[in-house]
Amino acid sequence: MSTANIHRTGALEQVEAPGSMLTKTAAKALAVLRYATGFVFLWAFADKLLGLGYSTPSAKAWINGGNPTKGFLANVDAGPLQGFFHTIAGTWYANWGFMLGLLGIGLALTTGIGMRIAAASGTLLMAFMWLAEFPLAQHTAKGTPTGSTNPLTDYHVIYAIVMIVLAAAYAGQTWGLGKHWAKLPLVQRNRWLI
Repeated sequence: MSTANIHRTGALEQVEAPGSMLTKTAAKALAVLRYATGFVFLWAFADKLLGLGYSTPSAKAWINGGNPTKGFLANVDAGPLQGFFHTIAGTWYANWGFMLGLLGIGLALTTGIGMRIAAASGTLLMAFMWLAEFPLAQHTAKGTPTGSTNPLTDYHVIYAIVMIVLAAAYAGQTWGLGKHWAKLPLVQRNRWLI
């Protein structure tokens, strides 16, 4: 059956050449994925900031003097960069960079504004976290198993790919402010802000 026949019979919702269109259903699905991914980042920010008792107890909340990066980075025990991560664990710049990154990426994804910046910075954050956990290692520096289930494609890689796909598909325009954002003169002159 040719593409023309598929169009006439309505066998598929819409059929076009790859890259030339996104169905309404796909756009809505990407919007749901955008919101869900944004919420992952916003929840991590809120939990670290306020100590909601999930991964961060109240006593270790950032607003209570806790340290958002120390626990994770100080306990890195695999990979060639563990010394680097131990050195930056708990520093003001690691804490502020991490927290602002979580907040900015989460807000960009949930609002649909600045999706390209969110994809780039989110991919960078995920790359650093991947390096810190270093799933390629089967054993820690002490020789115990790391428990890595997949040495290459773990959740950090998946989140990075998701953010890149969301930005590439202009997912911020469905159920988000991306369409309005893209019309601003500043964004028109600087397309990287989309």
